[in-house]
Amino acid sequence: MNFEQIYFPNPDFPNRYISPEKLFSYLQANLSDYIQEIGKSYLEKPIYKLSVGNGDINVLAWSQMHGNESNATHAMLDLLITLDKAPELKKELFGKIKLDFIFMLNPDGSERWTRLNAVDIDLNRDFHNESSKEIKFLKSMAASKKYDYALNLHEQRTIFTTDGVHPATLSFLAPSENVERTVTENRKKCMAVIANVYNHLKEMIPNQIGRYSDEFYPTSTGDNFIKAGMPTILFEGGHFVDDYTRKGTRKYYTVALYYALKAISELNSETDGWETYLDIPENKETHYDIVYRNVKLNTEHECILDVAVQYREIKEEGKDDISFVPFVMEVGSVKQRKGWLEIDCTGKKFVCENKYPKLDAEVNFTIED
Repeated sequence: MNFEQIYFPNPDFPNRYISPEKLFSYLQANLSDYIQEIGKSYLEKPIYKLSVGNGDINVLAWSQMHGNESNATHAMLDLLITLDKAPELKKELFGKIKLDFIFMLNPDGSERWTRLNAVDIDLNRDFHNESSKEIKFLKSMAASKKYDYALNLHEQRTIFTTDGVHPATLSFLAPSENVERTVTENRKKCMAVIANVYNHLKEMIPNQIGRYSDEFYPTSTGDNFIKAGMPTILFEGGHFVDDYTRKGTRKYYTVALYYALKAISELNSETDGWETYLDIPENKETHYDIVYRNVKLNTEHECILDVAVQYREIKEEGKDDISFVPFVMEVGSVKQRKGWLEIDCTGKKFVCENKYPKLDAEVNFTIED
């Protein structure tokens, strides 16, 4: 059965933004038999682990280590509700694996829609320092039993493509264990799973699956887990054209999560087909959200240039979802990058209080005919 065809988004969470309190209420109302509180955040919000399945293959996964990356939380919620509608698939999958899923590892950052936690620590760079409460809970979970695989679930910015044209809607990584990026047996185990996911999804979203950089990061979670012997797979949900709310990304993130768990259940630590991983194109930084081309500024001398703009995602008080606020990122000759939206300003008027667009400031100009 093609999982894409039966995919069903959880209707209780229609927005990209997920309120921690709404998530907690949902888990308690619908999944109380499967959840356990593993700790509290800096601001005393609960962190829940959901355990499902009775198989022999143990899998650990976690979402929203970075608070402004909600797709993995959506994917798990969507996966569960989709599998409820496909009981045979559910029975087959969870008869082979046992999944421990930590929802919203960083609820304080999730509340504010920020990457960092309440005391401005990046949990994904806090592996050794353990300056945050939250990373200690994750490490404690990882040490609590022998996990055969781990899934480190993230999102990436809209700047990435697979080929300079198509967005990297999903990217994957088998993290390096050392600076030499040696292809070890544990990396091959991860590569085999990713290759399996790639083979399933490459026809669904052609040219939109990438491979994340395998540069070794000494302080990051995935690199240290795999270095310690636990095969760890990085997911990165990215841009889907004309879909900043990431509903398309959410769908294929869920499909990828299903096929990753299915591959884990079938491979059972074997490395068959790992070489296909190397066929996946590496992410490239090629895009801005908007590029205004041929902008003629209101200067005494003729000045025609490009203005590159990137959206910042901000959670505004009283709004149910995030807002996209455009900021100026580059002014000048922006030839090395493209825009998901390109606006030719030839013959048009640049209207602004300033003569020049201000870098790293909110867009305060308009282009008029």
